[in-house]
Amino acid sequence: MTVSMIKSAMFLVCSAAFAQSLKLPAPYATPSASNGAKIIPRPTGAELKLPTGFVAEEYAVGFGRPRFMAAGPHGEVLLSDMLPGPDGVVYVLTNGGKDRKKLIEGLDRPYGLAFWKDYLYVAETTSVKRYKYDGKAMTAGAGEEVVAMKEFGKGHITRTVLFSAKGDKMYVAVGSSGNLVLGDPPMRAAINRFNPDGTGHEIYASGIRNPVGLRFYPGSRTIWTSAEERDALGDDLVPDYFTHVQEGGFYGWPYSYLGKNEDPRITDKRPDLVAKAIVPDVILEPHCAVLDFIFYTGKQFPAEYRGGAFLANHGSSNRAKRLGYSITFVPFQNGKPSGPTRDFVTGWMAGPDDREVWGRPVGLLQLPDGSLLISDDGGKAVWHVAYDAKSTAKR
Repeated sequence: MTVSMIKSAMFLVCSAAFAQSLKLPAPYATPSASNGAKIIPRPTGAELKLPTGFVAEEYAVGFGRPRFMAAGPHGEVLLSDMLPGPDGVVYVLTNGGKDRKKLIEGLDRPYGLAFWKDYLYVAETTSVKRYKYDGKAMTAGAGEEVVAMKEFGKGHITRTVLFSAKGDKMYVAVGSSGNLVLGDPPMRAAINRFNPDGTGHEIYASGIRNPVGLRFYPGSRTIWTSAEERDALGDDLVPDYFTHVQEGGFYGWPYSYLGKNEDPRITDKRPDLVAKAIVPDVILEPHCAVLDFIFYTGKQFPAEYRGGAFLANHGSSNRAKRLGYSITFVPFQNGKPSGPTRDFVTGWMAGPDDREVWGRPVGLLQLPDGSLLISDDGGKAVWHVAYDAKSTAKR
């Protein structure tokens, strides 16, 4: 099954009629590709492409590896710069991105950021720590480790933190130690649940090779995640996915994918786990490397975007023809996906046969005015996307 065929089947996935009806290609239908992009400076005249009426501008530049963002209590933007320890930094950005301050330094590949009461939680690859945060002074106190992950330094390195609306539970997403491995600790390839102080650990959901994006659907207690699936089975296996998460649910990794499609490389069979593997809600393009997502709750964008999800596709490195390097949109209705995925921001990649790219989107943040920020660790920048209704009316 080609990428275009997968795209054409997406609406079936979104409307929950997928089951096992999506015909995937056989494993090894094409050779496995190692086809990473070459990051180049932004070419002269290169512009991002958006739907009519939208404008993208650089918000802040000059970072090392900008990744996740969070909104502070006084309108400030916090940004993790995911450099290896001891060089990782959390910045505070103010004045429309024109001013910045190093809030916390000496971190080991910081990624996830979240607020709980007067604490800022920072998820490094090997630790989750919390810091007393003063939003007016924009200062942070000493770090207190609440989750230790010293043995998790290899493999997938992003750690995302999410708090329940009541603030009584903390969720931490941790990816696997490799592409296809058996015997990972239970915390890996899983969404974990803790008390805010790190006690009371539970496995909330498992069998998710690399859950990165992690958010509640607005106004609900339903968690959604974006997941990077496995490599080395061919160009069109295995598609990434975007799904709501069932408590206690198992999503297949490493024994199967997208339900009960068994991985031929696994000789230690677990038919009991394969039998209960959950089919995700939205099947994405294979190897698009979806990282963050955000549900749009603002009023600046046209009504068709409200309640839907924007997804950040970091871009493939395991396909002969590259894809991703984009922001896509999934419409929602009544809390459920209601239509096919479509492009929203493109242009970082010249074309699927061109190895050179000048940006790789990672994180998404909605600002109070309803505009969006996009972190770009390829271009070492943060972008601002806004909608100008007046410019649309003039067309």
